[in-house]
Amino acid sequence: MIPTPHNRGFLLLEMVLALAVFGIAATGFVVALHKMADTAELAQSEMRITRILDSALDETISLPVLEEGQTNTTVGETGIELDTTIELLEELENQDGEFLQEMYRIQIVARWYENGEWQERTVETWRYGNMYQS
Repeated sequence: MIPTPHNRGFLLLEMVLALAVFGIAATGFVVALHKMADTAELAQSEMRITRILDSALDETISLPVLEEGQTNTTVGETGIELDTTIELLEELENQDGEFLQEMYRIQIVARWYENGEWQERTVETWRYGNMYQS
C-alpha cells in the first residue's frame, strides 16, 4: 500500500499524541519520585530526632541521683538544642491514696531549625528518685 498525503497526516498526528501521552506519564513519574524522596528525607529526619531524644532520656533516667533543675545542651554540630527539666512531683498519690515520695518528672525538649522554621519535639517520663540507690 502506498502512503498517500492523507495517511501521512494521520501518522504525524499519532506521533504527536503518543509524545504528549508519554510526556504526561513521564511528568507524573518524576513528581511521584520527588514526593517519595521528600517523604524519605522527612522519615530520616524524624528517626534522627527520635534517636537523639531517646538517648538523652535514657542518659537522664540512668543518673544515680536526680536533682531538680533545667539544663541546656547542644548535640554536636547538628544544631539541635536539648532542654532537660527535672522536677520533683509534690503530692502525687497512688490509687490507694498514699503519697508517693521522691517521684520526679523528666522532660526533654528538642529544638532545631529546619525547612525555614523552628521545629520542636518533647519526650517525658517519671522516675522514682531512689531507684538506683541501695
